[in-house]
Amino acid sequence: MIEWILIGGIILFIFVVAILSRAIVIIKPYEEGIYIFMGTFKRVLKPGLNFVSPVFRQIIIVDERVQTLDVPRQEVITKDNSPTNVDAVIYIKVVDPKKAVFEVQNYKVATVLLAQTYLRAVIGDMELDEILSNRHLINTKLRNELDKATDPWGVKVDSVEIKEVDPVGSVKKAMEEQTSAERERRAAILRADGKRRSAILEAEGEKRSAILKAEGYKQAKILEAEGNKTATILRAQGDAQKLRILSLGAAPMDHKALTVLSLDALKAMANGKSTKIIFPFEISKLVEGAAEYLGASTKVPDRPTNTVEQLERIVGKMDEVLGEIPDEKKIKEELRRLEEEERRVDEAERKELEAINKTEKKA
Repeated sequence: MIEWILIGGIILFIFVVAILSRAIVIIKPYEEGIYIFMGTFKRVLKPGLNFVSPVFRQIIIVDERVQTLDVPRQEVITKDNSPTNVDAVIYIKVVDPKKAVFEVQNYKVATVLLAQTYLRAVIGDMELDEILSNRHLINTKLRNELDKATDPWGVKVDSVEIKEVDPVGSVKKAMEEQTSAERERRAAILRADGKRRSAILEAEGEKRSAILKAEGYKQAKILEAEGNKTATILRAQGDAQKLRILSLGAAPMDHKALTVLSLDALKAMANGKSTKIIFPFEISKLVEGAAEYLGASTKVPDRPTNTVEQLERIVGKMDEVLGEIPDEKKIKEELRRLEEEERRVDEAERKELEAINKTEKKA
């Protein structure tokens, strides 16, 4: 009898523990529970320890974390009648567990089916090129439309991302041919532009070269003329200086001295190797002068010597006739000026060539 009582006590204890365990519901931090008692909504169970009726009750756990839903791949006809396979992924979050349970049968399935519908609608209003280049715009439109539709369900759509846009075989082949043709067109344009630029640069280079050659020829001629001018002036002034010295030295000489010099000139001419001798003056006058000098003729009157003042009265002031005679310092200054000018011309040519080379490298 005692044994039966003990067994009955144990069974009763187990039954009470089971009843009490059903009365305790633990909700995780990222979840909320919908408490339904005898078919009536009672309250939303928050995370932590919750006590509910152990019998005639139903607990629906709702996950409030961001959930990822995959939109199946589907074929969509674009605005320009290009069949395209499109799929996407949706990120949702339950913000109102009560609505998510009571307003829709299965919010996940409903959201995916709704996304497929909106995806076809959005893609159908766009051309294929826009779809390929404006995925961000498609994502934004889908998110806004889905968020409005799922708001009554207590579901928030955080974002929608298009995973892949894959045109069908025939469309893809046409796109590849179009891309190939476009690349060939761009390559032809680039080649033509390169040839045009090359021709322009070559013509510009020839023009620059001709200008530099002409400029160099001009500078060379100017420098040559300057040099010839200076050399001519120096030679003329040297000859004039020589004549002035001779005139000043010959001023005290009389007719006798001139006769002696003339005889010396004849002697030097006779000693030459030439078979012909051309006398630049009348020989009889020379012989007559020599005879008079030796005393075989009449007495030769003395010729008065010319002074420097007398010569200047006849030919003018020496400084006025001969002009300014440059000294060694002025000649060196003139040479330095010509060398400096030549260096400036060379520097200008070098800079112009560097500018042309930089222009060619940039091109």
